[in-house]
Amino acid sequence: MHVTFYGAVREVTGSLHVLATGPDHLVLDCGLYQGHRKKAAEKNRILPIDPAMVTNVILSHAHIDHSGRLPLLTRNGFSGRIVSTRVTKDACSYLLPDAAHIQQSDADYLNYKTARAALHRMANQGSNSKKKKRKARVALKTEGHRLNLEAIDQVISSLRLEKVEPLYTASDAEHALKLFDSVPYRTTVTVGRNLTCTFYEAGHILGSAISIIQYREDGRLYTVGFTGDLGRFQKPILRDPALDFPPQHRHLDLLIMESTYGDRTHEPVGDMRSTLRRVVAETYERGGSVVIPAFAYGRTQELLYVLHELFDQGQLPRLPVYVDSPLATNITRVFGEHPEVYDQETHNTFLEKGENPFRFERLHFVQSVEESMALMRDTRPHIVLSASGMCEAGRILHHLRYKIHDQRNTILIVGYMANHTLGRRILELGSQWEADGRKGKAPVVRLLNKEYPLKAHVVQMGGFSAHADKNEMLKFLQESNLEVEQVAVVHGEEDQSLAFAALLNQNGFPAMVPRVGQTLVLPGRKT
Repeated sequence: MHVTFYGAVREVTGSLHVLATGPDHLVLDCGLYQGHRKKAAEKNRILPIDPAMVTNVILSHAHIDHSGRLPLLTRNGFSGRIVSTRVTKDACSYLLPDAAHIQQSDADYLNYKTARAALHRMANQGSNSKKKKRKARVALKTEGHRLNLEAIDQVISSLRLEKVEPLYTASDAEHALKLFDSVPYRTTVTVGRNLTCTFYEAGHILGSAISIIQYREDGRLYTVGFTGDLGRFQKPILRDPALDFPPQHRHLDLLIMESTYGDRTHEPVGDMRSTLRRVVAETYERGGSVVIPAFAYGRTQELLYVLHELFDQGQLPRLPVYVDSPLATNITRVFGEHPEVYDQETHNTFLEKGENPFRFERLHFVQSVEESMALMRDTRPHIVLSASGMCEAGRILHHLRYKIHDQRNTILIVGYMANHTLGRRILELGSQWEADGRKGKAPVVRLLNKEYPLKAHVVQMGGFSAHADKNEMLKFLQESNLEVEQVAVVHGEEDQSLAFAALLNQNGFPAMVPRVGQTLVLPGRKT
């Protein structure tokens, strides 16, 4: 068996690895690169393997950095199965069309900029150039602010400009969804000739899975484990990462393991309720609002769960809570449809009382753009959860635009912010200004093509992280009954992966950090 590492190698996004067994090629995840637009676009368009060669895909979970290139794979010749848990399949039915919409919107905007720039160059030739430029901009829009796609296409075509095409379309996403094959946890399925896969709970998000893949050939057995993203222990809603594996799945020739927080520790899970209560109370006393950039899948629902608890216990001021993300609204519906995978605490706290963990009196799901715009301008204290989680797109940008320059407000960071994202800049600049006592001029953040002083308080909470920290990942290896021959450390920025590999080696787990395109040849075991 050959294992080649192609994506999320010495970086966090774009998870993709290939297991080759001769006749079959299994792809583990097929995720989007996220970050700087130009670099991400270049990397996303290139698939490292001919899709027609791929037998099947094993999808660890639905997050876009693990699933987001599946429509590109299926559009270019892949016709096998996408094997996942049922929850992952249901979540992808919303996430992949949403990703296609974002791809199309980005392409439309870039084409608008191309057409506008060309018209501006033409307007500069001759008199009244300022008036001509204004007229050109108006011609490319309709109803005040919407892009006039027909006019943009006409300019690009007539001037023979290079047109940006979306990575994939909504129809591509719908086609990919038809290839999903959902499998329960702890059920072994055939995924190739003499190839099987079994899912175990990963504890990262609802439906996330640790995959155990086995291949038999010529009296030898090859076993590979893939953590996908590994979650924390004792988090609400989710069952803990699996530690007890049956005898046939305990011996791993290779474990492909994530390392997002390979050199970091989180605050204890138990502290997140008290920290959230304190942040909300302090912001409310200032007369401000709490703005939370939150991933639509996982983080939003976990926050709703904890807010529900705190409201029920009378530990929060009675201010309204808004979810301003159509995708998060849909994903919350998916959560509500799958109580069979909740942990026992959720059953005890809510289900046995006949309550939905993700619905409560003060909660409002924002539907229309008009409602969203009204909320952005609302200066009364409230809590708003909005996507995207890294502040790279979506309605969160507009909430920040209205709230970031007011010192009464708080921007609450509850998830991972990758390098080169707006969320990371806000976190770093805001944290540094807080550490300096908020003295001197406030740092400046550029968003939506305008600069804003970052006067809002910036608070980071690690307790809500869906990723295990270095100690929790080590705990998984030490306390599970897995016998691991070698660990390939992936899905972490290079410093995090290298640090975690060093920690594993110090604790008796042989570990290495592969490079992009590196292949390991597994010897297997005689049976």
